[in-house]
Amino acid sequence: MQPTNEGWRRALALVRMATAVFFLFFGEYKVARPEFAHGGLAQWLTGFIQHEAVGWYGAWLARWVLPHATFWGYFVGVGELLIGFSLLLGLWVRPASVAGAFYMLNLTLATWFAPGHGVPWWRFLGNNLDHLPLLFLFVLFYAGRAGEHWGLDGRGK
Repeated sequence: MQPTNEGWRRALALVRMATAVFFLFFGEYKVARPEFAHGGLAQWLTGFIQHEAVGWYGAWLARWVLPHATFWGYFVGVGELLIGFSLLLGLWVRPASVAGAFYMLNLTLATWFAPGHGVPWWRFLGNNLDHLPLLFLFVLFYAGRAGEHWGLDGRGK
């Protein structure tokens, strides 16, 4: 038996809200605890730049992000909180999904070579199992207009 359109919309709304909880936790620790912005991000970036990032992206991180790591640390935390609130409330889910997909793409580029160079291609995908599924969820939230069911994007419809 195939689920109804209503069943898919409910499932998408539940997954949207569950994903929101993750982003609220991710953002909270970055904003409420200064360790991430004041040293933590710079430490991660250094590792990304030296070993893990795609070549051109590592150079971009070294030139534009690392020198301003404190700003970017808070920016990332606030961005994660905004994505989380958007997904939880179902408000502006499509723009938040674009931002979330862009963020996940950035994390994927920053960590792509973590398994090393010259290893089988599937190891790169396996290494990014914490980024790529979230990127795909954001695509689904955008395409499925996930904020319209059990969310504020659906008010008045």
